[in-house]
Amino acid sequence: MSTTTPGINVGYLVGHNDVRRAVLGMAARSPNAAELARMQQLVAVAMGQGAFGLSTGLLYLPGTYSTVEEVIALSQTAADSGGIYTSHLRKEGIGLLEGVAEALEIGRRAKIPVVLTHHKAVGQQMWGKSALTLAMVDSARQAGTDVMVDQYPYTATHTGIGVLVPSWAMAGGDAEFRRRLANAALKDSIVRGIVFNILNDRGGGDLARVQFSRVSWDKSLEGKTLKDWAARRNLAPTPENGAALVLEAMLNGGANAIYHVLDEGDVRRIMTAPFTMIASDGRLSRPGDGHPHPRAYGTFPRVLGEYVRQQQLLPLETAIHKMTQMPARRLGLTDRGVLREGAVADVVIFDATTVKDQATFTEPHQYPLGIETVVVNGTVAVDGGKATGVRAGRVITRR
Repeated sequence: MSTTTPGINVGYLVGHNDVRRAVLGMAARSPNAAELARMQQLVAVAMGQGAFGLSTGLLYLPGTYSTVEEVIALSQTAADSGGIYTSHLRKEGIGLLEGVAEALEIGRRAKIPVVLTHHKAVGQQMWGKSALTLAMVDSARQAGTDVMVDQYPYTATHTGIGVLVPSWAMAGGDAEFRRRLANAALKDSIVRGIVFNILNDRGGGDLARVQFSRVSWDKSLEGKTLKDWAARRNLAPTPENGAALVLEAMLNGGANAIYHVLDEGDVRRIMTAPFTMIASDGRLSRPGDGHPHPRAYGTFPRVLGEYVRQQQLLPLETAIHKMTQMPARRLGLTDRGVLREGAVADVVIFDATTVKDQATFTEPHQYPLGIETVVVNGTVAVDGGKATGVRAGRVITRR
């Protein structure tokens, strides 16, 4: 890593899914003692190489097959090296409260700082429940668990289309998934599971809420919805027809999608919590490539333009603090995220009266307005709103 010169600063967490896959593959079972020890060794090696902590995606494969005891054991290994624990919760729709409780238990028992990452309440049945989850976090903090939250400022999520498929169906990998689909009874159960998720979870109860972002096997679907695809096939936009299309997508190699399933009230409530940081959860995007979630281009200027200037939900200095010093301190970085002599010169200069996002769910490939200069490690990377082409980033490691 030290031989690369990235354009931005990057730091790494140990990925629980990668660790589990390296030892157990896609097996839907707990590790035995020797396997758990091997997993702990992999975490310890990565921590020794400078990782900032352990990251879990307990909604995803194969991490969804893990127990809380496994995650606590690995978190304790990360904690031994001064790391943090950051988690995409096991459940964010129905089961959200249990997902938050699990993360808080991991933090308490492993004695490790926690981040509930891109915190949200998925699906109409869960809208408003952020009032409860934030109360849970606040209570845990008062009881001594060092827990924080991060969030992106949008009412849609983004992940693979496989999130709509019940996780048991994919245990053992693609070959086992196809074998189950060849069994009529198992296929019926899989379809019913997808229908349930379309109605109650990421599907939002409406095929129009699932919007494709990247489809390698049919680029014409990018930007279109599951409802659009059904219409193209002359199918009624029913959950059952949606499930059939989801299975077709999976058998073609999968796809990524944007899920319009969050409530603005929850977004605002989470944003104003004093322990919430701003984070994009976005991936690097190349202009014109695919149909990404607009957070890849607009997260931070959206907060500054929409929620600070327009809605006056946050004071400007509070929003900046949530984007800079708070996350830096969470990673143990005391020389970044602040403007003072001797600190690293990572600086964004913007016009508070004009800064705004332009990326939308229909036209995502748009850079924001109002950001004039970006300095990375003391080198000007954006000048007059244009990239200079200089790559001044570094791979940052835990101290």
